[in-house]
Amino acid sequence: MEIVSELAAIERRIEAISAGPVQPSAEFGAILGASSKTISRPAIEALVRSNADGANVDPELIDAIISNESGFDPNAISSAGARGLMQLMPETAASLGVGDPYDPAQNVAGGVRYLRGLLDRFGDVELAVAAYNAGPAAVERYGGVPPFAETRNYVRNVLARYRQMLAQR
Repeated sequence: MEIVSELAAIERRIEAISAGPVQPSAEFGAILGASSKTISRPAIEALVRSNADGANVDPELIDAIISNESGFDPNAISSAGARGLMQLMPETAASLGVGDPYDPAQNVAGGVRYLRGLLDRFGDVELAVAAYNAGPAAVERYGGVPPFAETRNYVRNVLARYRQMLAQR
């Protein structure tokens, strides 16, 4: 029974991720408590650099994740309920002390703390990126990048952007 519910949860997550981020309507956003936050790209880059330095995470990796997760839209919400620039799920956001996942400063700070924990846990950028997408339990269960097409595409896209950005340094 537990395996069936885990598989169902994984399938829901894959469907939600495949659908990509969606913009909530004003009414839906109000119900969720979302406010229309705007922030310039240079301001996002400053948040990324600041948090990257504090957590000892490469800012280009954070940028690559934000690009793939939300397309730099602080108001992004996925069909699974992930929110903000780094697409934090409500439970993850709460565990990271993020009170407003649509607040770019809180979202990036929480997302970077989460990523730092994944990097420490797995000791490998590819596995940390896979865990950011599919969850750390899936990475551990499969002993590497899970065999989900969406996760494999996500890892490939994030790492390609990351490598591209590193080459431009």
